Amino acid sequence: MKLIKGSPADMTGREEREIRAYRFLDALGIDYDRTDHPDMPASTMEVCAVVDSILNVRICKNLFLCNRQKTDFYLLIMPGDKPFRTRELSKQLNTSRLSFANEKDMVRLLDVYPGSATVLALITDTEHRVKAVVDEDVFKEELFGCHPCVNTSSIRFRTAELTEKIFPALGITPAVVKLTGE
Repeated sequence: MKLIKGSPADMTGREEREIRAYRFLDALGIDYDRTDHPDMPASTMEVCAVVDSILNVRICKNLFLCNRQKTDFYLLIMPGDKPFRTRELSKQLNTSRLSFANEKDMVRLLDVYPGSATVLALITDTEHRVKAVVDEDVFKEELFGCHPCVNTSSIRFRTAELTEKIFPALGITPAVVKLTGE
């Protein structure tokens, strides 16, 4: 694996959801680096650790969650080394009984599959059905790493681009939480 500047010169064989992510970043003028790893999908935190060592970023978890009634959906972005406790997050969001949402809802609302959840999947959620939730520690990092809607490539860009360009372009103000894992 190696770092490559920007989107692929040749998009042949790339999924439409991945191409859409690159076009979105390029349209916003975001400077990013990419690494492709088609033989090593980053679907576990262990594989993400290898990929992120190439990107030189702190690993983030992207968790797709919902309430018990499946009427409220959340994309939680948090440091990968923090334990996740639904009770802690539920209290901060003032909701009860959060759980992992199913694959069907993930595909329907974000057009991604498990292991590929990413802030860039919010591009497809034009009705803002999924609420972005970010642990405050994510914003303390200089660089932010994520998937371009597929887990066979990974990208990094300045975290400031997330707050100053990506969220505003999506019309999103994320809920910021402070998770301790307790």
